[in-house]
Amino acid sequence: MSATPGALRATNARQWVIFYAVTLAVITYVDRVCISKSAEFIMRDLNLTKVQMGYAFTAFGWAYALFEIPGGWLGDKIGPRKVLMRVVMMWSVFTIATGWAWGLVSLVFFRFLFGIGEAGCFPNLTKAFTLWLPVQERVRAQGIMWLSARWGGAFTPLLVAWMLTFMEWRYTFLTFGMLGVVWAWFFYSWFRDNPKDHPAVNAAELAHIGDSGNGVDAHASVPWRRLFASPTVWLLWGQYFCMSYGWYFYVTWFPTYLKEEKTFVDMTDWQRSLMACVPLFFGGLGSIFCGLVSGPMARSPLGLARTRRLMGFLGLAGAAAMLLGSTFLSNPFLAVLAIGLASFCNDLAMPGGWGACMDVGGKHTGSLSGSMNMMGNAGGAVAPMAVPLILAATNNNWSINFYVFAAVYGFGALCWVFLDPVTPLEKPQDVPASHS
Repeated sequence: MSATPGALRATNARQWVIFYAVTLAVITYVDRVCISKSAEFIMRDLNLTKVQMGYAFTAFGWAYALFEIPGGWLGDKIGPRKVLMRVVMMWSVFTIATGWAWGLVSLVFFRFLFGIGEAGCFPNLTKAFTLWLPVQERVRAQGIMWLSARWGGAFTPLLVAWMLTFMEWRYTFLTFGMLGVVWAWFFYSWFRDNPKDHPAVNAAELAHIGDSGNGVDAHASVPWRRLFASPTVWLLWGQYFCMSYGWYFYVTWFPTYLKEEKTFVDMTDWQRSLMACVPLFFGGLGSIFCGLVSGPMARSPLGLARTRRLMGFLGLAGAAAMLLGSTFLSNPFLAVLAIGLASFCNDLAMPGGWGACMDVGGKHTGSLSGSMNMMGNAGGAVAPMAVPLILAATNNNWSINFYVFAAVYGFGALCWVFLDPVTPLEKPQDVPASHS
C-alpha cells in the first residue's frame, strides 16, 4: 500500500482485544464465584465442615498465587495467544470437574488445578494490552476489564440461585465450564501476539498503537535480581497482598456471613442472594470510576505518579473505614451498603496497580504482573482459611474478621504512600539492541 499511515483512517481492531479481555474476565469470575453460592450445598452433600470447605477455597488461592509468575513469564516468552488458549481450556475442564467431586480430597485437588489454570489469565491479558494498546489507553482498558470481571462475579450468586431451582449444583459447574471452552476457540482463531501480523490492522492503527517492541521476545531473560531488589516491586506486592486479603471475603465467605450473622436473620434466601451481588457490583463501579478519572487527573498538574498513589491510598484506606463502619450498623441494608462501598474503594486502587505493572515492567510486564498477582493471591489464599479459624476462636464473631480486614487494608494504603508507579525497571540505555 503506497499511502502513508497519516493518509489512512485507522482501523479499530484493538477494540476486539478489549472485547476478548472483557468476556474472559466475566467468565473467569463466574467460574470463580459460583462455588461461594454453592458452598452450603457442597458442604451438605460432601459432609464437610466450614474449616474443610476453607481448605477448598484456599487450595484455589495457593495454586493461583504459586503459578502467577510461571504464567506471566510464559506469556513474555511465547506470547499470550498460546498461553491463554491453554490455561482457559485447563481451568474450564477443572470447573467442570468440581461438579464431579466426591469428597474433601477430590474437591481440594480439583480446585487446586482450577487455580493453576486461572493463574495465567490476568497477567496475559495485561500482556495483550501492552502489545495492542497505546500507553494512553491502557489504564482505561484495565478499568473496563475489571468492571466486567467484578460484575460477572456480582451477578453470579443470583444466576446460581436461579439455576439451583431446576438443576443440581454439580450441573452448574458443567454449564459454566463450557463457556471457557467456547471462548478459547474463538480467541485463538482471531488473536495474534503482534498487531502487525493481524489482517484487520492497517498502517494507521499500527502508528497509533506505537512501538510494540516491549512484546514477546523469546531471547529476553527476566531480570529477576533487579525485580527482587526493587522497592517499587515490593510495594506493589505488598499493596496487592493487602487488597486481595480483604477482597477474597466477598467471593468466598460473604454468602455464609449473610446467612449466619444475626443482622440478616429475617431475610429470605433470595434477598440474601441479591445482597451477595452488592460487593462485586460496587467493586466494578470503583474500577471503571478509577479508569475514567485517572486520565484527566494524570494530565493535570497532579501528574500520573501522584494520581496513582492518591487513588491507591484513598481506595485502600476507604475500604478499611467502610468495613469498620459496617460492624456498627444494625440495619441490614446499610450494613451491606457499607460493605459494598468498601469493595468500591478497594477497586479504586486496582487499575493503577495493573497500570504500574505495564509501565514499570515494560517488556517484562507478564512476569511483573504475574508476580504482583501471585502476592495478591497469597493474601487471597490466607484469608479464606483465616476466616473460619477466627470464627472458631471467637465463638462465631464475624466482627473480629472485619477488624482484621480493616487492619490489613490500612497497611496496604501505607504501601501506596511510598510507591513509585511509573519509573521503568529497565531504562532505555539498559535495553539491549533487538534481534534482527
